[in-house]
Amino acid sequence: MSTAIKFENISKQYRLGLVSTQTLSHDLNRWWKMNIQGKEDPYLKIGEVNDRAHKGTSDYVWALKDINFEVQQGDVLGIIGKNGAGKSTLLKILSKVTTPTTGTIKAAGRIASLLEVGTGFHPEMTGRENIFMNGAIMGMTKAEITRKLDEIVDFSGVERYLDTPVKRYSSGMTVRLGFAIAAHLEPEILVVDEVLAVGDAEFQKKAIGKMQDVSKGEGRTVLFVSHNMGSLSRLCTRGVLLQNGCLVYNGSIEKTIEYYLSDSESSAIFKRTKIPNAPIYLDSMELFNVRQESTMQFTTDDEIYIKINLREKVRVLHVNVLVTIVDKNQNRITSINRRIEENREFKLKISSHFLTRGKYSILTHIYQPGLDAYDVVDQLCPFSIIDAGTNLAHLETFDYGVVFGNMTWME
Repeated sequence: MSTAIKFENISKQYRLGLVSTQTLSHDLNRWWKMNIQGKEDPYLKIGEVNDRAHKGTSDYVWALKDINFEVQQGDVLGIIGKNGAGKSTLLKILSKVTTPTTGTIKAAGRIASLLEVGTGFHPEMTGRENIFMNGAIMGMTKAEITRKLDEIVDFSGVERYLDTPVKRYSSGMTVRLGFAIAAHLEPEILVVDEVLAVGDAEFQKKAIGKMQDVSKGEGRTVLFVSHNMGSLSRLCTRGVLLQNGCLVYNGSIEKTIEYYLSDSESSAIFKRTKIPNAPIYLDSMELFNVRQESTMQFTTDDEIYIKINLREKVRVLHVNVLVTIVDKNQNRITSINRRIEENREFKLKISSHFLTRGKYSILTHIYQPGLDAYDVVDQLCPFSIIDAGTNLAHLETFDYGVVFGNMTWME
């Protein structure tokens, strides 16, 4: 498979609050060093990583720093990172909205970009006129655009307003038309940056389906930025994770999402309360998916298996185990209890669609009825549920809780 895009040492530096250096001495120094002495830009040697949460000591920041990776033809690449990580800057450089401070990008084929609401639209022109203008910018002939016109209009769902200036469109209508143009004018590379979040649930589903068709059916390359982990998981084949302008992971989309979520969680440390010389206590707990792979990130479609091991110092009869699912706000969502007779190793299964998307951990009590608990362990095995796209995708208010399903013990 051929390489569609190659990022080579891409860096982008900004001076905070200013365009260019905005000082005559800095501009003259830069011009003298680069044009007369033939040296590199002296201001590339200074600057700090783009950590927006801290003040820093330099006016120069690296929005991107030494980004190197390749995208193969037909890949659907998810670009993941917190706000300010450099995702949009990278795509703006690829789309030639801005230039890199250092490095080069090699791209094979035409690029269609949807970077923000209204990208490439002239507000005084009608929807129809903007379709032809965007196609012309991409190098298409009028005949080619005319052939695609009906398909674009039908997909966008704005036929009634096609001959109305786009300045009168809502943000959702603008995104619909913009995506329809970008996806249907046959670009070799399609770049979509978060704007689908503006659209309604029905359009998001259509847009993701179209991107799948573009990549799998037509062999085109898609770069997709989103904070919706469910959409990324369903659509993308690979992922890259950006942090403070630096590339920290490049690999499968599943691992990229897992690293992103584990970093966002800041890995809770479990808390334990164990009575002195307890005869029995929790030795280990681990989460698995249906493929028996240990993980901390699941979709709403997944069954979750919890493997529990107890360690016994003195023989104890009739001990109970209480397992409680706790959400990110330490609300106790649901619990299940089991009386243990002989076995000290067992499993608990959480059915699919039982927990909605969100962040969770496990609270475990080992006790005898009527007596104090032998062992209490809180914030165990922090894990995340992401939306698989088949359940409650349109209900943005659901952050945690029980949907339907059950928890059952297994031997």
